[in-house]
Amino acid sequence: MATINDVVLIYLEDAPIAFARVENILPDPKKGWFQMTLLMLQIPLQTVTWILKDAYINGEEFQMNGKQMRLETIHAPKEPPVSSQNNGSDFPENAPSNKPPSDSQEKTDNIISFSDLKKKNNDPTTD
Repeated sequence: MATINDVVLIYLEDAPIAFARVENILPDPKKGWFQMTLLMLQIPLQTVTWILKDAYINGEEFQMNGKQMRLETIHAPKEPPVSSQNNGSDFPENAPSNKPPSDSQEKTDNIISFSDLKKKNNDPTTD
C-alpha cells in the first residue's frame, strides 16, 4: 500500500500519465474509504485529494469520471556498488585532479563579501 511520502505513478486507461507524491492519507467519513492527498510532480505544482478505497491505493484499478485509473507505487532503483576506481566518487568530475589550476581559474577564485561591499558603499567616509 502506498504510504505518506511514497511516489506513485498514475495510469489513465493503462497509460502512465504523471508522477505524484503521497502527502496525506486520512480516513473518509464513508467507512472503508480514504482521502488521499497527492502532490502532482509537474509544473505548476498542485495538490489533489482523491477519495479511494484501500484496494485502489494498493494498485487495484478504479474508475474516475468513467475512465480507468490505477496507482503504482514507485521504488527507487538500487544503486550499484561504489567502485574504488574513482576514489569512492560516482562522478569523475568530482575526483581529485593532479593537474595544477590554470591562470584563468586562479583569476576567478576571488571571493567578494556582499556585507563588506554594502558597508563600503554606504560608508560616507569613503567618498
